[in-house]
Amino acid sequence: MILKTINSSYRLDFITKGLPKDISKPGSFIYSLFEETHPDRDPAEGIFFQFAEFAPDPRIIKTHLPFSLLSPLLPDTCKIIYMAREPKDVAVSYCHHSRLLKDHNFIGTISQFVDHFVNDTTMFSPYWKHVKEAWNRRDQSNIHFCFFEDLRADPKAEIVRLQKFFSLSLTDDQIDNIVYHTSFQVMKEREGQKLEGSNTGSSHNAEVEEKDGGFFRKGISGDYKNHLSKKDIAKIDQWTRENTKEMENDFKYKINNL
Repeated sequence: MILKTINSSYRLDFITKGLPKDISKPGSFIYSLFEETHPDRDPAEGIFFQFAEFAPDPRIIKTHLPFSLLSPLLPDTCKIIYMAREPKDVAVSYCHHSRLLKDHNFIGTISQFVDHFVNDTTMFSPYWKHVKEAWNRRDQSNIHFCFFEDLRADPKAEIVRLQKFFSLSLTDDQIDNIVYHTSFQVMKEREGQKLEGSNTGSSHNAEVEEKDGGFFRKGISGDYKNHLSKKDIAKIDQWTRENTKEMENDFKYKINNL
């Protein structure tokens, strides 16, 4: 697995180097984190590459990359969990993320961000190609496709499904502990400090963080109703309708033609 994982991580290093503003350059949060955790390694050899290389077995790697940008053998040889989310909530969350992080430095309105989102000019776009690549593999035994809304509505049921996916045998107490420790609020309190550190001034927009929250914002479903205009909602719905018309009816975000 290590070679496959490193290959996909190397691609991420390559992608970040090509951005208008390198998110892993000296002085960035990611660069500083790497120097702190691997002081004897050279960041120039690929930060994400080496993060993946030194992750302890069994490796748990999170990526935003679509299947088509992963190592070709990875989807057939590793256990993969793919999480999809309501596109309107994705737009709101991604807009906040892009305003919060200085390396993204988005300064436009949320309506302008929606335009970027539906026109596939955001990082990791195109959205629907990304989702469909995973959806079309959902019946593979090593791929677990899940919806964010299901996890929020009944986290225990989703953990039980994951237990089956990983062929584990957990007690009810263990499952309850997993549900508790992976709840948004507990995770925010525990992981926020680890992920962001005590000083976020170099990586975060302080004004956005103060007004709208940090990396861990709300973690709820349907918050788009509080942020998107009727016009923006209609725009995303039309975009969704056009891109899901050929998808199966059990795809949660499908909007049938009128």
